[in-house]
Amino acid sequence: MDVANILDPSSVRCEPQVSSKKHALDLLSQLLGHAGNVPAGEIADGLASRERLGSTGLGASVAMPHTKMPGIEHNVGAFLRLARAVDFDSPDGEPVDLLFGLLVPEGSTAGELQEIRELVKRLRDPELQRQLRASDNPQALYGVLTDKLNSRQAAHRGPSVRRPTGS
Repeated sequence: MDVANILDPSSVRCEPQVSSKKHALDLLSQLLGHAGNVPAGEIADGLASRERLGSTGLGASVAMPHTKMPGIEHNVGAFLRLARAVDFDSPDGEPVDLLFGLLVPEGSTAGELQEIRELVKRLRDPELQRQLRASDNPQALYGVLTDKLNSRQAAHRGPSVRRPTGS
């Protein structure tokens, strides 16, 4: 997954005064609605319905609120970094300050769902979380997200091995 294909720079924000889970979900709904050309109210309803099934908190103060949305053709993302964490009913009991919101097409393929699982795995990376918490600049956060979350880049990363040259 190339995160730049689902996350627009204008869909990344830092919010200094979010006071609740509902407020955070409302802000995500606005960002996702703008990016996906979908009414924010429909998104808010979908996110709230999904949260009633169980928290989308991933642990370590990170959440990935998401909902299936009819009428969209591809995944649409938005990211919020909160100045102060809010209670999110996360399984680990920790409040959340990093939220990656996602709209998923209603008829998602197995491949698209696997990409989402990979995204969840990367969002759990402590180094990525540290980098996201180190900045309150949306452009810098977008750069970190698109650099660190891309599947093809992550697949090519690994230890550099220098091979001896032939003599």
